[in-house]
Amino acid sequence: MTQLENPSGHGTDGGIRGTGSPLRDDTSGTSPGAPGGEGGESGTPPGPGRGGRRREPRGPRRRARRALLWGLAGVLVVVGSLGGYAYWRADRAADSIARIPRALPERKDSPPDTDGLTFLLVGLDTRSGEPTTGRDAEAPAWRVGASRSDTMMLFHLSADRKRADVVSLARDTWVTVPGHGGAKLNAAYSWGGPELAVRAVQKLTGIRVDHLAVVDWNGFRALTDAVGGVDITVPRDIPGRADAPAWRAGTHHMDGAEALAYVRERKGLPRGDLDRTKRQQNFLRALMGRVLSGDTLSSPGRISGLLDAVGEVVSVDDGLSNSGLYDLAWSTRGLRTSAVHFMNAPFGGFDTVDGQSVVLLDRKRAAPLWRALREDDMARYLATHDTDRLGDAVR
Repeated sequence: MTQLENPSGHGTDGGIRGTGSPLRDDTSGTSPGAPGGEGGESGTPPGPGRGGRRREPRGPRRRARRALLWGLAGVLVVVGSLGGYAYWRADRAADSIARIPRALPERKDSPPDTDGLTFLLVGLDTRSGEPTTGRDAEAPAWRVGASRSDTMMLFHLSADRKRADVVSLARDTWVTVPGHGGAKLNAAYSWGGPELAVRAVQKLTGIRVDHLAVVDWNGFRALTDAVGGVDITVPRDIPGRADAPAWRAGTHHMDGAEALAYVRERKGLPRGDLDRTKRQQNFLRALMGRVLSGDTLSSPGRISGLLDAVGEVVSVDDGLSNSGLYDLAWSTRGLRTSAVHFMNAPFGGFDTVDGQSVVLLDRKRAAPLWRALREDDMARYLATHDTDRLGDAVR
């Protein structure tokens, strides 16, 4: 017997049937057989002011009302089930993303919290065919001296999630690595893994790194293929050099292998590492365009698919929870590529230190950039400072 039927005739909580229904007038106390009552000899139907109880018609109106209630209940059950499934699916997808233990320094060893949210994005050159990041990793993301960071970017999301600013740090930038002294920035990851890399970047910029994401070249290639490739525009013909392929002017739809060759080239570019970081930014812009323009972040189901793809190839710090990942994706659903700004850290020249070719940072010009990132004030900074920003034409 269904929950909506009550054979005893007593009222139900929902007020659907019985004398307790709010749809009835049950205050008269009239009994069957009384004058004017339902069973009165006069046979006069009860009406307003006669003390009789008005019985709901048993015909099509009651059946229609019951059908409507059951329909609404069914809709609620389906919506609730879909919502529960979507949550379970998103949680499962987020849980598949590999976490790196102790990837971030202790809070006491870090700068104060800043407005917005700052990630350090690290691309690894492991010189290995084995994946080292993502859930299919066959080797650790870090072994002492076995891998160096080939790419480092500070990715800052504004507090309102309406804009993002990406600052590339050239891998050969000369910095002070905590506990080691002067060295190239990419040596920090080799010597001390993610934690030392984060400490070196925090010391350089004074910016607290909230989270870390790491991908190796195998993962880079797989992630590109997972989104169906990216469209990259080459402004003019570029001849091939050594193991770098030639490119004809125009827009190329690149798969993972082609995109990897595009972002790894350095020796054939006029400004070496600086132009290389521009290519990396250009690729990231194209990748974000594929994700954001396809309404990927507009529904829980699509977010789950994105987290699945990311989980295949990317590792993050263990402080980034499943709910944190989902909330991050959902909060950026209104972000568009036009609101993402790419730039290089201020360049101070090339030099040779201890026999090593290095990139120098212009620390005087960098100071207001780091301050703007800390204070979540990048719109004003970009409006008042000359920067090495990513343009439409990239070598």
